[in-house]
Amino acid sequence: MDRPEFAGAHAGAFLTRTRELLGNAGWAVGNVSVQFQANRPRFSARRAEAEAVLSEALGAPVSIAATTTDGLGFTGRGEGVAAFAVALVVPA
Repeated sequence: MDRPEFAGAHAGAFLTRTRELLGNAGWAVGNVSVQFQANRPRFSARRAEAEAVLSEALGAPVSIAATTTDGLGFTGRGEGVAAFAVALVVPA
């Protein structure tokens, strides 16, 4: 679906909107776990900052772990990064 109101939007706008939609349906984010995979850039220096920004947008604790793929795949070759996230959704 084309959503012009999100054209050029910062990623935080999507998280905030998701939080609103969940709240309107009687749900809330309980917590979130994210795994970031990349050889570069090194993520540890910005981990706390990323957790704080995401936690504020979602209104819930966010934990981020970073790892490498030991040279395997596109992330190991430095051609990109990958991130996987899971959220616990609870009744509001």
